[in-house]
Amino acid sequence: MLTIRSFASIPGGTDLTALYRARVGDYPKFFKMDTACKLGFLLAEQLADAPRFEPREDRAVLMFSTCGSLCNDRHYEESVRDFPSPSLFVYTLPNIITGEIAIRNKYAGETSAYVLERFTPETFVALVEQAFQDGDTGSALCGWVDCRADDDFTAFAFLVERGGTGMEFNVENVYGTVSQ
Repeated sequence: MLTIRSFASIPGGTDLTALYRARVGDYPKFFKMDTACKLGFLLAEQLADAPRFEPREDRAVLMFSTCGSLCNDRHYEESVRDFPSPSLFVYTLPNIITGEIAIRNKYAGETSAYVLERFTPETFVALVEQAFQDGDTGSALCGWVDCRADDDFTAFAFLVERGGTGMEFNVENVYGTVSQ
């Protein structure tokens, strides 16, 4: 059985720099990230469990959205008119979010980014459950990071583990948690 160990969300319109300074403050690379990556990073920071920064080969990182990196792609497209910005180009792939989380936290499990037509708890749960079928995955940081504009986003994440004593990770509980 999979259980929800913890949940985090960031309301749309949140000042991400202020949140970073209040909760993290020690990762200057944050200021180079696009908005979607900042959201994923901050969600991971809220869900991080002790001990920190010790390698975890059994932790997967799975992120989902409908927009992928579209918000930053638009910024990059604007920069191309004058001079293409290499710093913007770095964040034109949605899997950069999972990579940043895995690197920061030393997670060596599966990292996957999914771009879906829309959020459905059924698809979300099924894809997360699939990650646990390899036998090596003991936990997963999984979330929805949908960034339509720098101040228009939806972001939430779960820390899910095999076994445990938390709430069961299933469609009903995911729907109930994210709809609150």
